[in-house]
Amino acid sequence: MSTKLRHRLRVVLVITKMKKGLPVIGVFNLLKSQNQMPWETYKADVTIDLTKHHKPTTFLDKMAYWTVKSLRWPTDIFFQRRYGCRAMMLETVAAVPGMVGGMLLHCKSLRRFEQSGGWIKALLEEAENERMHLMTFMEVAKPKWYERALVITVQGVFFNAYFLGYLLSPKFAHRMVGYLEEEAIHSYTEFLKELDKGNIENVPAPAIAIDYWQLPQNSTLRDVVEVVRADEAHHRDVNHFASDIHYQGRELREAAAPIGYH
Repeated sequence: MSTKLRHRLRVVLVITKMKKGLPVIGVFNLLKSQNQMPWETYKADVTIDLTKHHKPTTFLDKMAYWTVKSLRWPTDIFFQRRYGCRAMMLETVAAVPGMVGGMLLHCKSLRRFEQSGGWIKALLEEAENERMHLMTFMEVAKPKWYERALVITVQGVFFNAYFLGYLLSPKFAHRMVGYLEEEAIHSYTEFLKELDKGNIENVPAPAIAIDYWQLPQNSTLRDVVEVVRADEAHHRDVNHFASDIHYQGRELREAAAPIGYH
């Protein structure tokens, strides 16, 4: 039996035990003991500059900027100060662009028989990182049925819109994601303020977060929000950089992708 097959069987076994009532922390401890965690782990760079902002100057930049601003308005109305649920919804959308961009670059690489300069890996890493944000906040904010329905609707619309947008103008698509990440940084900063005020309970960090970001065992929700915010700042820089490359009339593969963060 191959190593990969044994790995898959062990993960299936653990999931089965979870369904039978084994606590989540017990599942993670079991996986760790077998060195079979189904994701890579790393330490987030929380010293990253959170204040950087790309000033929109061109028509496409302004369109990307105001598109993001217009999306924030209904989000503020719907979630208000329910930042746990807001984060969960945000991550269901934020995990889409990296997957769409990586998929399109992957297909382009296959068609043209050329390398991607590491951009396929960078964008897929972004998508996976955003997905892990979602898996983490699912442990903190349990979504209601209508929120799950909203996710299905929003994701369906956004995926297709972003797919079309990326085909028409990658520079616009990456710039819009850069501004989305700037808004994400703002949202998580407000999340931290509410935690510091005591308006949101600073519960212990979920086990999945402690493992994924290599956090101390006594970490709290505040520590998780800080590392998630740092991740968003990294995605902001990557996408603004990608857009700048396109504005220079070059393809992404002509500039080395900033990989290795996740």
